[in-house]
Amino acid sequence: MSEIIKTEAVVLSKMNYGDSSNIASLFTEDLGKISVIVKGARSAKSKYGKLVDPLNYLSVVLYKKDSREVQLLSGADTIEHFPNLKEDLNRLGFAYGILELIKYFLAEHEVNKKIFKAVVKILLRLNAGEEQPEITFGRFLFFFLKEIGYEIQLDSCVICGKTIFGENVYYHSDKGVICGDCSKSAVDIHKINVELLAYLKCLKLGESVKEITNLIIKNAIIFMENHLRYHVPDFKGINSLKLFN
Repeated sequence: MSEIIKTEAVVLSKMNYGDSSNIASLFTEDLGKISVIVKGARSAKSKYGKLVDPLNYLSVVLYKKDSREVQLLSGADTIEHFPNLKEDLNRLGFAYGILELIKYFLAEHEVNKKIFKAVVKILLRLNAGEEQPEITFGRFLFFFLKEIGYEIQLDSCVICGKTIFGENVYYHSDKGVICGDCSKSAVDIHKINVELLAYLKCLKLGESVKEITNLIIKNAIIFMENHLRYHVPDFKGINSLKLFN
C-alpha cells in the first residue's frame, strides 16, 4: 500500500547516497522519526537538496510505501531555517544537542506530537535568543526527561513528604529528593545544592530565571545528563555540547 502524506518535519541529519542523492532522517509531526531519500539532492538543479538540511523546519510531502524502510521525499517547503541560531556556535551546539536526544531516545515511527511541538518551540526560542541558550536548552531537557519516562522528582522528600528542605538536600537518582533528616537512613544518595534545586524547579514550571549563576546553569545540565545516564547506562552524554561549548 502506498500513499501521499503531507506533514511538518525537523531535519535531524543527512548523508550522501549514490552519485547525487541524500538520505535524510526527519522527525515528523505525523509519522515520528523516519528516513527519506531525496533524489538528486546534490545536483545543482535540485529543488529540495538545500532545503533538507539539519535543523531546518519544513513542510514536506512524502510518497510513503509500507513495504520499504526509506520513504521518498517528493516535495518540501521551508517553514523556518533559524538563521540567527546557525550563526552562533554556542546556540548551535544546544540545537544539535536537541536533535541528538531525539535521534537517540525516540524509536523509528514513534509518533509524539507533544515532543515534536516542543522541539519546534525550543528551536524558535534559541533562534530568538531572548535568554541564555543554556537556560533554553535546560527547559527542553527537563521536559524531555519527563516525556520519555525519566522525570526528576523535586517537589517533596520521597521518604517523609516534607516540602521545605533547608540547606541539606540529597538526591537519589531512582527515587528523587530526600531531606536532610531522612538522608541518615538512605543509601546511594548525593547532596544537591539548594540553588540548583530551586533552578531546576524554575525549569520545570517554565518560570523566568533571575539572579542565577552560570555555574548553577551549567551544573543543572550536568545533573540532568547524569540522571539520564543512571537510567540509560548505554547513553554516554550529549556529544554536541562537548563539541560546540
